[in-house]
Amino acid sequence: MLGKDYYQLLGVPKSASADEIKKAYRKLALKYHPDRNKGDKASETKFKEINEAYAVLSNPEKRKQYDMFGAEGFERRFSQEDIFRDVDFGSIFREFGLGGGGRGQGAFSQFFTGAGQVHRGRGRGFESNFGGFGGAHQPVRGRDLVYELSMTLEEALGTAGKVITYQANGRQETVSVKVPAGITTGKKLRLPGKGEAGLHGGPRGDLYVQIKILDHPLFRREGDDLLLERQIRFSEALAGTEMEVPTLDQKTLRLKIPPGTQCNAKFRLKGYGMPRMDGSGRGDSYVQVSVAVPSKPTKKQKALLKDLEAAGL
Repeated sequence: MLGKDYYQLLGVPKSASADEIKKAYRKLALKYHPDRNKGDKASETKFKEINEAYAVLSNPEKRKQYDMFGAEGFERRFSQEDIFRDVDFGSIFREFGLGGGGRGQGAFSQFFTGAGQVHRGRGRGFESNFGGFGGAHQPVRGRDLVYELSMTLEEALGTAGKVITYQANGRQETVSVKVPAGITTGKKLRLPGKGEAGLHGGPRGDLYVQIKILDHPLFRREGDDLLLERQIRFSEALAGTEMEVPTLDQKTLRLKIPPGTQCNAKFRLKGYGMPRMDGSGRGDSYVQVSVAVPSKPTKKQKALLKDLEAAGL
C-alpha cells in the first residue's frame, strides 16, 4: 500500500503527543494481536500496519522525516529495514501485558520478542517474518539527509556556489552545491549519493539542501517581486516630487511621484525584482509610498491647515 497514512492507521491527529500515540497503539495492538485473532488474515494485515505506523511515529526523528516528506516521499526514502531498526517490540508487548514471547504466545509474539536484536543485524528482518519482503542481509539503501542552507536575498539574486559541511556516517563531510538564481525559501536541492551509507552493499542515500532566504532590512519579497516602502510629506503627495530609490543589485533610480498621490500607492520598477527560476526574466520591484503625518504639528503648520481647510483641502 503506497502512501500509508500512519496517523490515520493509529486513529490520532498529526498534533498527537507521544503519550497519545502510545495509548492509541496499545489499544489497537490488543485488538488485532494475532494470538487473539488466530487465522484472521485481515487482523494480521492490520496488525502489521499499526506496528509499522508506531515504529515511525514513536521515533521523533522518523516522525519528523515522515511529516517533512509526506507519506509517499517517506516510503521512497525509508526501507522496511530502516523503519523497524532498533524497535524492541518484545519489551513493548511485555509492557502492554501481551507476554514476552514464550512458547504459548504464537508466531507473532515470538517474532517481536527478538525484534530489538533482529534490527541490530542478527536473525531475520521484519520482512522475512511477514513474508515476501526479503531478508535483513539484502542490500539496503542508505538514509537521506536534510541540510538547511541560509542565504541572503542578494545571494539569491544570482547563481551561487556554496560549500557546506554536514555530518554523515559518523564523520564530517564537505560538498559543493550550485544554487540557482531566484531560489525561494523551502526549495530543496537534491545531491544524489551524498546521504548516509547503505547496509550490506546498498547504495548511499541522498542529501537534500533546503533553502532558507533571510529577511532583508529594506526589501520584502513577494514571489518574484520585491517591495520597498518609502514615506513622503503631505505637500509632496499633493504637489508631486521625485525621489531616489535603491535596487537590490545596488543601482539607484529616480522615481517620479505624480501630484495627488494617495497613501499606500505603489509604483512599479519593471524588471528589478528577483530572477524567475524558469529562466523567463525577472520579476518587478515596487515602491509603496505612505504619507507622513506629523504627530505634533507646529503653530505654523496648524495655521496652514486652517488655510487648507478654508480652501477645501
